Amino acid sequence: MNRLFHRALLLIGLLICLRFAYAAPNQIADTIFYGGPILTVNAKNAEVQALAIQNGKIVAVGGKDAVVKNWQGANTKIIDLQGQTLMPGFVEPHIHIVMTAMTEVLWLNLSNFTPQYDTLDTLSQKLKERLKTLPKGQWLGAFGVDPSRTQPFMAELTADVLDKVSTEVPIAVMNQSGHILYVNHKALEVAGITDKTPNPGDGGIYMRDAQGRLTGVVVEPSAILSILKHAPAPTEAELAAAMQKTAKLIASKGVTTSAEITLGLMLGLDNEVKLFNSLVRRDDFPLRVRAYLYGPLLANGTNGLKPNDGDDKLRYVGVKFVSDGSTQGITAALNEPYIYPKGTKFRGNLDYADDQIYKMTKPIFDQGWQIATHANGDRTIEQTLNTYAKLLANSPDPKARRLRIEHFTINTPEQVKRAVKLGVIPGFTIGHVDYWGEAFHDKIVGPERADRIDPSGSFKREGGRFAYHSDSPVSNVGPLNYISEGAGRLWQKEPRKVLGPNERVSVDDAIRAVTINAAYEMFSDDKVGSLEVGKQADLVVLSANPKKTPVDQIRNIQVKETWIDGKKQSW
Repeated sequence: MNRLFHRALLLIGLLICLRFAYAAPNQIADTIFYGGPILTVNAKNAEVQALAIQNGKIVAVGGKDAVVKNWQGANTKIIDLQGQTLMPGFVEPHIHIVMTAMTEVLWLNLSNFTPQYDTLDTLSQKLKERLKTLPKGQWLGAFGVDPSRTQPFMAELTADVLDKVSTEVPIAVMNQSGHILYVNHKALEVAGITDKTPNPGDGGIYMRDAQGRLTGVVVEPSAILSILKHAPAPTEAELAAAMQKTAKLIASKGVTTSAEITLGLMLGLDNEVKLFNSLVRRDDFPLRVRAYLYGPLLANGTNGLKPNDGDDKLRYVGVKFVSDGSTQGITAALNEPYIYPKGTKFRGNLDYADDQIYKMTKPIFDQGWQIATHANGDRTIEQTLNTYAKLLANSPDPKARRLRIEHFTINTPEQVKRAVKLGVIPGFTIGHVDYWGEAFHDKIVGPERADRIDPSGSFKREGGRFAYHSDSPVSNVGPLNYISEGAGRLWQKEPRKVLGPNERVSVDDAIRAVTINAAYEMFSDDKVGSLEVGKQADLVVLSANPKKTPVDQIRNIQVKETWIDGKKQSW
């Protein structure tokens, strides 16, 4: 009897040990991370020791001993970070994926973000080299020329300059901003545009000289597309390959969720919906996508799409409108004139009259779509805020609509306050302060307005949310860059200076601008943007902790891995 009792006690003890050694079958994690700082970016900005994943979702965050004890099973994969940092996958709320694929992969990429600026001669030489390998019947397409970062300042590729490259082959070179196109006379001829051709509306302009002759400089999407539609389109296979390459590049920067901010702009809505539906849900496509339809295409309806159609991999959430041009391109609409050229009275142009933009956005708003409006200049921001105030007038909870203003570049303190009150979420192209800071400050708008560009600090003080983005292909994708730029606000050109010290934010706030705030901006904060139980296991592994790294060196941290739904992605 005593022997049986003793054996029973041993068995009970063994079962108790097994219970603590192994989790119950329904509480076994697929993967557990530990061994380095884990930044949750939750409401408390907590840092934890371990994180567990099961079936693509986060099931535990906390102390290492508790997570391992409660969630480790015989088949659980244990990943020792070995001092590396784990944090939420970055969220990019404003990227032109199709445009980036076309301009940076299929076209000649002339973008130059180094302090060694190009000249018209070096640009022309690069175009001539490309011309040597151009297949017969193709246009010479290029992207990334930026007069504000060209020597001499504001030197432009006119039709006369491009004719020296070729008078036989149509040439189209997109400005870095995406709002200006430079073409030779052959491209104008093929497009059927003459000195007498009227501007196409919607803000589009065929620039002319004092004698009324076309200069080859074409401004805003409606005018740009009226020319590019005559160029040979890439094949489906070429475009799909370029899209896949672009997605992998974006993922390699730590991004796990990205916007497509102007769906339909380049190839038409039907074509781009079909493209995304076929690509994004493939197992080897390394991004979640939140799509915004290009507003001017919706006069004939939304192709049966409704707000929030889709799934966690691809969802249609909003509609994008463009209401002015580029600040560095000196086409955005300002309240007061630019300071270049000296003595100018030019203050840019609104793409739409007040009643036009309201009539365009009202039916879209009433259908339940989120609206995002490109507004670089303070005159355009004012128009957009007025439009939004009218749209929201009868909304029981205006902030729930999360209306967006894209860029919010040149602004006033009053506009920041109004935006916060309306619940508007600004997205800042924070590279403005880096790549163009010196030009804005000294040559384009002057110190007072330049210091307020991308007013992160002001939004923080007013209690508002803000997010950072690249606007790729306008600037390079790289959320770690944005953290450096938002927290440091150093401009690139020597001697380096801080652009608007009062608009700097903490590293914690800059991190939130590329994670949870960016997710909130796209109605995805319930799924991604922070490491919390129940959220998708979208993660990024970094070589160092950005919170422990000097601000200007955060950009140099290496992205080691990205994970979506608990699966490591291939770049």
